[in-house]
Amino acid sequence: MEPVRRKALVDAALRVIGDHGSLAVTMSDIARQAGVSPALAHHYFGSKEQLLIETIRSLLRQLRNDTVTALKAARTPRARLSAIIRVSFHADQFAPETIAAWLAFYAEAQRSEETRRFLVIYARRLRSNLLADLKVLLPADAAERIAEGAAAMIDGLYIRQSLKSAPIGIEASIALTEDYLNALLATASPSPRSEKGRPHRTTQGQMT
Repeated sequence: MEPVRRKALVDAALRVIGDHGSLAVTMSDIARQAGVSPALAHHYFGSKEQLLIETIRSLLRQLRNDTVTALKAARTPRARLSAIIRVSFHADQFAPETIAAWLAFYAEAQRSEETRRFLVIYARRLRSNLLADLKVLLPADAAERIAEGAAAMIDGLYIRQSLKSAPIGIEASIALTEDYLNALLATASPSPRSEKGRPHRTTQGQMT
């Protein structure tokens, strides 16, 4: 039962943090949401801080697993970029309570070095995933610039979604990010690697 109860407590922590919009929750709040006693919650995690760290780990673990699965199904660098974008706005990650929890963790990162470290891991992983396929399509400097812009846009859409008066849905967020990526890919020079093996057209329109 331990893995089941630990997961129930992590899921409960995510919901409670999302409902409160901050990490100012108690172990009793979380235990009540999970349907267990506070003593049992302390038994499994020791402290609220450790439970919160496991909660952010769980978010990152799920995001990583979803990304790996999506990338395996994509056949081209451009398709892999689309897979990364779609996973970023997956229904589980883009749920209102999950977004509220992400923002609460970002606020906590200003005070907690451990929380900041986990969020840095997320940011580096997103950038690295984008950059790996952009470098196949574009020169390195353009790839790095677009990767930074796309990652910033994804993060910004999460913040925008948190505004209850102006929410942006999953498909609209994906479309906005895809539009951004398509516009920059269209104006940037292709990478030599992306051109390798393609036939070249002469001025007479013949293939060489």
